[in-house]
Amino acid sequence: MKSTTIRQPRTRSAVLDAVHEGATDLYRLGFIDKRRMAEFDAMCLPPIPKYTRTRIVALRRRLQLSQAVMASVMNTSVSTVRKWEQGDKQPSGPSLKLLDLLDRKGLGAML
Repeated sequence: MKSTTIRQPRTRSAVLDAVHEGATDLYRLGFIDKRRMAEFDAMCLPPIPKYTRTRIVALRRRLQLSQAVMASVMNTSVSTVRKWEQGDKQPSGPSLKLLDLLDRKGLGAML
């Protein structure tokens, strides 16, 4: 049996949960490889929530980060973080995924 830890999906879809459960069983039995299992994991991930200006400020304050430190951790500019918090700009793409990671896993996951 393989020693890789298999993540449980956090979806709201019963269909995706069933697909993931079936793929997990196939992986455990050796019928699909680690790369294919990672594809199923990615497919079954929940959608990334919208990060509003209020939510971004709350996240930064909860983690006790300055705008400059948050910008550094996310590899973006202080100006961008400021614009997110003022509502002048919305995070998207990789920034949105990094905000979600920071929110779910904390600062330790980013360092």
